[in-house]
Amino acid sequence: MSVELTAWAGIAATLFVAVLRSTTPLLFAALGGLVSELAGCLNVALEGLMLVAAFFAVIAAWLASQWWPALPPWGCAWIGCGFGLVAAMACAGLLAVFHLEWGADLVVAGIAINILAEGLTIFTMEAMVGDKGSTAAINTPAMPSLRFPGLSGHPVLDTLLNGEGGQGHNVLMHAAILCAIALPLVLTRTRFGLHLRAVGENERAALGAGIAVKRVRYQALLLSGALAGLGGIYLSLGYLTLFQAGMSGSRGFLALAAVFLGARRPLGTIAAALLFGVSAVLATQMGRIGMPIHLVYMLPPLVTLGTLMLVGAMRRQRLLKIR
Repeated sequence: MSVELTAWAGIAATLFVAVLRSTTPLLFAALGGLVSELAGCLNVALEGLMLVAAFFAVIAAWLASQWWPALPPWGCAWIGCGFGLVAAMACAGLLAVFHLEWGADLVVAGIAINILAEGLTIFTMEAMVGDKGSTAAINTPAMPSLRFPGLSGHPVLDTLLNGEGGQGHNVLMHAAILCAIALPLVLTRTRFGLHLRAVGENERAALGAGIAVKRVRYQALLLSGALAGLGGIYLSLGYLTLFQAGMSGSRGFLALAAVFLGARRPLGTIAAALLFGVSAVLATQMGRIGMPIHLVYMLPPLVTLGTLMLVGAMRRQRLLKIR
């Protein structure tokens, strides 16, 4: 019986690790979307920010390995990560300027950033690599992994903390977990979080209280861009070690759905991101057992729509009871 329990525990640990790996980029983007939404700025450009960060992280890491051959691969990867973050925050800053300075509609500007990111990454990739589909022709270093030693005698714990092969989890996965822990505290227990929520709830009252509304919204959009950028960088330097055209795979839009499914609350947003991560893992397992590929691709959006409908129905029931 103990052998069977150990086997089932190992399977559960492997699936849990797969869910975390699948959830990481979505979680980063969802937390970024939450920050901007709480400041009253719906960041529709999350998809494009992830794409831009993923692409420029790969290109910068590759160029660093070419220019400084003596630099270790993890050093090149960190350089790529830095450039990817700068690229995502630059696009988020551009979105902020369009909206806050020039009065552009935030949704329209966000859609424009998404279109720009898709076209820019493909055009630049073809110019630099000679391929419109991916950067598989170049060698891209991966972000380092963190490994906890001394767990070989505890297979379940070793799988949870170090992955299936015991090689450790990518550093960005640990960063996502830390962000999921730290961001709720920042939003609820710091002056920045208080100002952020005040600006999003009532702009005039925030102005009357002496809060610099425009500055707070700039900060929120830039932080949103950084978090979404980390999600894109994980895709290209962690989950894979290359960039593919459209590799964000609508995760930016799923992240927005997670924000509203989680009722614009940190814990709810995190839970919704985990739900979508579970659906992605289930879709992968369906593909492995020979399910039609169209059904596999349909599962995550179907889970999203079904969950949003269920939550909407529950909220309507609560309103009817109150009345």
